Amino acid sequence: MERFRRLIYDHYRAHGRRLPWRQTVDAYAILVSEIMLQQTQVERVLGKYEGFIRAFPDFSSLAVASLDRILLQWQGLGYNRRALALKKTAKLVTEEFGGRLPRSVDLLMELPGMGRATACAVAAFAFNMPVAFIETNIRTVFIHFFFPDEELVRDRQIMPLVVSALDRAHPRTWYYALMDYGVMLKTAGQRAHRKSSGYRRQSPFQGSDRRVRGRILRLLLEEGALSEAALAKALAEPAQRVRRILADLEKEGFLRVSGGALSISR
Repeated sequence: MERFRRLIYDHYRAHGRRLPWRQTVDAYAILVSEIMLQQTQVERVLGKYEGFIRAFPDFSSLAVASLDRILLQWQGLGYNRRALALKKTAKLVTEEFGGRLPRSVDLLMELPGMGRATACAVAAFAFNMPVAFIETNIRTVFIHFFFPDEELVRDRQIMPLVVSALDRAHPRTWYYALMDYGVMLKTAGQRAHRKSSGYRRQSPFQGSDRRVRGRILRLLLEEGALSEAALAKALAEPAQRVRRILADLEKEGFLRVSGGALSISR
Protein backbone atom coordinates (compact mmCIF):
# COMPACT_ATOMS: atom_id res chain seq x y z
CA MET A 1 0.00 0.00 0.00
CA GLU A 2 2.91 2.35 0.70
CA ARG A 3 4.29 1.70 -2.79
CA PHE A 4 0.85 2.35 -4.22
CA ARG A 5 0.58 5.71 -2.44
CA ARG A 6 4.08 6.70 -3.56
CA LEU A 7 3.26 5.91 -7.19
CA ILE A 8 0.04 7.95 -7.07
CA TYR A 9 1.76 10.91 -5.41
CA ASP A 10 4.73 10.79 -7.80
CA HIS A 11 2.34 11.11 -10.74
CA TYR A 12 0.47 13.94 -9.04
CA ARG A 13 3.64 15.91 -8.34
CA ALA A 14 4.61 15.62 -12.00
CA HIS A 15 1.21 15.92 -13.68
CA GLY A 16 -1.38 17.20 -11.18
CA ARG A 17 -4.07 19.42 -12.66
CA ARG A 18 -4.46 23.03 -11.56
CA LEU A 19 -8.23 23.51 -11.42
CA PRO A 20 -9.88 26.68 -10.07
CA TRP A 21 -11.86 24.84 -7.38
CA ARG A 22 -8.59 23.35 -6.12
CA GLN A 23 -7.20 26.83 -5.47
CA THR A 24 -9.66 27.50 -2.66
CA VAL A 25 -10.85 25.94 0.58
CA ASP A 26 -14.07 27.97 0.55
CA ALA A 27 -16.80 25.44 1.29
CA TYR A 28 -19.39 27.16 -0.91
CA ALA A 29 -17.11 27.27 -3.96
CA ILE A 30 -16.15 23.63 -3.47
CA LEU A 31 -19.78 22.57 -3.09
CA VAL A 32 -20.66 24.33 -6.35
CA SER A 33 -17.82 22.55 -8.15
CA GLU A 34 -18.82 19.13 -6.84
CA ILE A 35 -22.44 19.57 -7.89
CA MET A 36 -21.32 20.81 -11.32
CA LEU A 37 -18.98 17.84 -11.75
CA GLN A 38 -21.73 15.28 -11.20
CA GLN A 39 -22.06 13.42 -14.53
CA THR A 40 -20.27 16.27 -16.34
CA GLN A 41 -16.79 16.43 -17.87
CA VAL A 42 -14.23 18.74 -16.26
CA GLU A 43 -13.76 20.66 -19.53
CA ARG A 44 -17.43 21.68 -19.59
CA VAL A 45 -17.36 22.69 -15.93
CA LEU A 46 -14.25 24.82 -16.51
CA GLY A 47 -16.26 26.88 -18.99
CA LYS A 48 -19.01 27.69 -16.46
CA TYR A 49 -17.59 27.50 -12.94
CA GLU A 50 -15.85 30.85 -12.52
CA GLY A 51 -18.70 32.78 -14.16
CA PHE A 52 -21.18 31.12 -11.83
CA ILE A 53 -19.07 31.97 -8.77
CA ARG A 54 -18.77 35.59 -9.92
CA ALA A 55 -22.53 35.82 -10.37
CA PHE A 56 -23.32 34.09 -7.06
CA PRO A 57 -20.27 34.38 -4.77
CA ASP A 58 -21.82 32.84 -1.64
CA PHE A 59 -24.80 30.99 -0.23
CA SER A 60 -26.81 34.13 0.53
CA SER A 61 -26.52 35.54 -3.01
CA LEU A 62 -27.53 32.20 -4.53
CA ALA A 63 -30.41 31.75 -2.08
CA VAL A 64 -32.12 35.00 -3.12
CA ALA A 65 -31.34 34.76 -6.86
CA SER A 66 -34.22 34.03 -9.23
CA LEU A 67 -34.25 30.57 -10.77
CA ASP A 68 -34.20 31.96 -14.31
CA ARG A 69 -31.01 33.89 -13.55
CA ILE A 70 -29.40 30.77 -12.07
CA LEU A 71 -30.41 28.65 -15.06
CA LEU A 72 -28.96 31.24 -17.45
CA GLN A 73 -25.61 30.85 -15.72
CA TRP A 74 -26.03 27.07 -15.74
CA GLN A 75 -26.76 26.78 -19.49
CA GLY A 76 -24.41 24.31 -21.15
CA LEU A 77 -23.92 22.04 -18.15
CA GLY A 78 -27.11 20.01 -18.51
CA TYR A 79 -28.90 18.10 -15.75
CA ASN A 80 -30.68 21.29 -14.66
CA ARG A 81 -32.03 19.59 -11.53
CA ARG A 82 -28.59 20.25 -10.05
CA ALA A 83 -29.02 24.01 -10.42
CA LEU A 84 -32.39 23.83 -8.66
CA ALA A 85 -30.86 21.65 -5.92
CA LEU A 86 -28.06 24.20 -5.44
CA LYS A 87 -30.58 27.02 -4.99
CA LYS A 88 -32.53 24.95 -2.45
CA THR A 89 -29.31 24.05 -0.65
CA ALA A 90 -28.25 27.70 -0.49
CA LYS A 91 -31.60 28.61 1.06
CA LEU A 92 -31.33 25.82 3.65
CA VAL A 93 -27.74 26.67 4.56
CA THR A 94 -28.60 30.37 4.88
CA GLU A 95 -31.71 29.81 6.98
CA GLU A 96 -30.71 26.81 9.10
CA PHE A 97 -26.91 26.92 9.36
CA GLY A 98 -26.17 30.64 9.44
CA GLY A 99 -24.69 30.63 5.95
CA ARG A 100 -22.01 28.07 6.83
CA LEU A 101 -21.95 24.61 5.29
CA PRO A 102 -22.21 21.90 7.99
CA ARG A 103 -19.10 19.76 8.48
CA SER A 104 -21.02 16.57 9.22
CA VAL A 105 -21.26 14.09 6.35
CA ASP A 106 -24.67 12.99 7.63
CA LEU A 107 -25.95 16.58 7.56
CA LEU A 108 -24.44 17.18 4.14
CA MET A 109 -26.26 14.12 2.83
CA GLU A 110 -29.57 15.68 3.87
CA LEU A 111 -29.04 18.62 1.50
CA PRO A 112 -30.77 18.50 -1.93
CA GLY A 113 -28.80 16.69 -4.62
CA MET A 114 -26.22 15.29 -2.20
CA GLY A 115 -25.53 11.58 -2.18
CA ARG A 116 -22.90 10.03 0.05
CA ALA A 117 -20.05 10.30 -2.46
CA THR A 118 -20.69 14.02 -3.06
CA ALA A 119 -21.08 14.71 0.66
CA CYS A 120 -17.79 12.96 1.41
CA ALA A 121 -16.02 14.73 -1.45
CA VAL A 122 -17.16 18.10 -0.09
CA ALA A 123 -16.04 17.11 3.41
CA ALA A 124 -12.61 16.04 2.12
CA PHE A 125 -11.99 19.01 -0.16
CA ALA A 126 -13.59 21.79 1.91
CA PHE A 127 -12.69 20.58 5.40
CA ASN A 128 -9.78 18.16 4.77
CA MET A 129 -11.70 15.41 6.56
CA PRO A 130 -10.30 11.86 6.21
CA VAL A 131 -13.49 10.26 4.91
CA ALA A 132 -13.55 7.32 2.52
CA PHE A 133 -15.58 7.55 -0.69
CA ILE A 134 -15.62 6.24 -4.24
CA GLU A 135 -16.31 8.09 -7.47
CA THR A 136 -15.60 7.12 -11.06
CA ASN A 137 -11.90 8.05 -11.22
CA ILE A 138 -11.13 6.61 -7.80
CA ARG A 139 -12.93 3.42 -8.81
CA THR A 140 -10.87 3.26 -12.01
CA VAL A 141 -7.58 3.45 -10.10
CA PHE A 142 -8.41 0.73 -7.59
CA ILE A 143 -9.80 -1.66 -10.18
CA HIS A 144 -6.72 -1.08 -12.38
CA PHE A 145 -4.25 -1.90 -9.59
CA PHE A 146 -6.08 -4.37 -7.38
CA PHE A 147 -8.56 -6.18 -9.66
CA PRO A 148 -6.80 -6.35 -13.04
CA ASP A 149 -8.21 -9.74 -14.01
CA GLU A 150 -11.70 -9.49 -12.52
CA GLU A 151 -15.03 -8.46 -13.98
CA LEU A 152 -18.08 -7.00 -12.24
CA VAL A 153 -16.07 -5.58 -9.35
CA ARG A 154 -18.34 -4.25 -6.62
CA ASP A 155 -17.75 -1.07 -4.65
CA ARG A 156 -17.97 -3.09 -1.44
CA GLN A 157 -14.83 -4.92 -2.61
CA ILE A 158 -13.06 -1.64 -3.35
CA MET A 159 -14.03 0.30 -0.21
CA PRO A 160 -11.73 -1.55 2.26
CA LEU A 161 -8.80 -0.71 -0.01
CA VAL A 162 -9.88 2.95 -0.22
CA VAL A 163 -9.96 3.03 3.59
CA SER A 164 -6.57 1.33 3.88
CA ALA A 165 -4.90 3.58 1.31
CA LEU A 166 -6.33 6.85 2.64
CA ASP A 167 -3.71 9.44 3.61
CA ARG A 168 -5.42 10.59 6.79
CA ALA A 169 -2.99 13.47 7.28
CA HIS A 170 -3.60 14.90 3.79
CA PRO A 171 -6.93 13.56 2.49
CA ARG A 172 -7.60 16.56 0.24
CA THR A 173 -4.32 16.18 -1.63
CA TRP A 174 -4.62 12.39 -1.69
CA TYR A 175 -7.99 12.46 -3.40
CA TYR A 176 -6.81 15.05 -5.91
CA ALA A 177 -3.90 12.73 -6.73
CA LEU A 178 -6.12 9.64 -7.01
CA MET A 179 -8.57 11.39 -9.32
CA ASP A 180 -5.81 12.70 -11.57
CA TYR A 181 -4.33 9.22 -11.86
CA GLY A 182 -7.75 7.90 -12.84
CA VAL A 183 -8.06 10.58 -15.52
CA MET A 184 -4.62 9.62 -16.83
CA LEU A 185 -5.66 5.95 -17.08
CA LYS A 186 -8.79 6.82 -19.03
CA THR A 187 -6.89 9.21 -21.31
CA ALA A 188 -4.36 6.43 -21.99
CA GLY A 189 -7.19 4.17 -23.13
CA GLN A 190 -7.52 2.07 -20.00
CA ARG A 191 -11.07 0.83 -19.44
CA ALA A 192 -10.84 -0.43 -15.86
CA HIS A 193 -13.98 1.52 -14.90
CA ARG A 194 -16.00 -0.72 -17.26
CA LYS A 195 -15.20 -3.68 -15.00
CA SER A 196 -17.31 -2.14 -12.25
CA SER A 197 -20.54 -4.00 -11.51
CA GLY A 198 -22.28 -0.62 -11.56
CA TYR A 199 -20.96 0.47 -14.96
CA ARG A 200 -23.69 1.56 -17.34
CA ARG A 201 -23.33 3.28 -20.69
CA GLN A 202 -25.07 6.63 -20.63
CA SER A 203 -28.29 6.57 -22.63
CA PRO A 204 -28.22 8.61 -25.88
CA PHE A 205 -28.98 12.31 -25.39
CA GLN A 206 -30.41 12.85 -28.87
CA GLY A 207 -34.18 12.40 -28.80
CA SER A 208 -34.28 11.80 -25.04
CA ASP A 209 -36.67 13.40 -22.54
CA ARG A 210 -33.59 15.05 -21.03
CA ARG A 211 -32.92 16.86 -24.30
CA VAL A 212 -36.54 18.01 -24.57
CA ARG A 213 -36.46 19.24 -20.95
CA GLY A 214 -33.38 21.30 -21.71
CA ARG A 215 -34.92 22.76 -24.84
CA ILE A 216 -38.09 23.72 -22.94
CA LEU A 217 -36.10 25.55 -20.30
CA ARG A 218 -33.97 27.33 -22.92
CA LEU A 219 -37.06 28.49 -24.80
CA LEU A 220 -38.65 29.84 -21.62
CA LEU A 221 -35.44 31.59 -20.65
CA GLU A 222 -35.33 33.23 -24.09
CA GLU A 223 -39.03 34.08 -24.44
CA GLY A 224 -40.06 34.65 -20.82
CA ALA A 225 -43.42 32.88 -21.09
CA LEU A 226 -45.09 30.57 -23.61
CA SER A 227 -48.27 28.54 -23.81
CA GLU A 228 -48.16 24.75 -23.88
CA ALA A 229 -49.29 24.78 -27.53
CA ALA A 230 -46.59 27.27 -28.50
CA LEU A 231 -43.94 25.14 -26.82
CA ALA A 232 -45.10 21.97 -28.57
CA LYS A 233 -45.02 23.79 -31.92
CA ALA A 234 -41.57 25.30 -31.31
CA LEU A 235 -40.20 21.93 -30.21
CA ALA A 236 -41.87 20.01 -33.07
CA GLU A 237 -42.77 17.36 -30.50
CA PRO A 238 -46.09 15.58 -29.90
CA ALA A 239 -48.34 17.61 -27.59
CA GLN A 240 -48.81 14.60 -25.29
CA ARG A 241 -45.07 14.21 -24.76
CA VAL A 242 -44.60 17.92 -24.12
CA ARG A 243 -47.52 17.92 -21.65
CA ARG A 244 -45.99 15.00 -19.71
CA ILE A 245 -42.56 16.63 -19.51
CA LEU A 246 -44.06 20.00 -18.53
CA ALA A 247 -45.98 18.28 -15.71
CA ASP A 248 -42.71 16.80 -14.42
CA LEU A 249 -40.93 20.18 -14.62
CA GLU A 250 -43.77 21.89 -12.77
CA LYS A 251 -43.82 19.20 -10.07
CA GLU A 252 -40.05 19.55 -9.59
CA GLY A 253 -40.36 23.33 -9.11
CA PHE A 254 -38.95 24.59 -12.40
CA LEU A 255 -42.13 26.08 -13.84
CA ARG A 256 -45.10 28.21 -12.86
CA VAL A 257 -48.37 28.62 -14.70
CA SER A 258 -50.19 31.94 -14.89
CA GLY A 259 -53.07 32.78 -17.22
CA GLY A 260 -52.36 29.74 -19.36
CA ALA A 261 -48.73 30.72 -19.90
CA LEU A 262 -45.71 28.83 -18.57
CA SER A 263 -42.59 30.51 -17.25
CA ILE A 264 -39.58 29.74 -15.06
CA SER A 265 -40.35 29.70 -11.32
CA ARG A 266 -38.97 32.53 -9.25
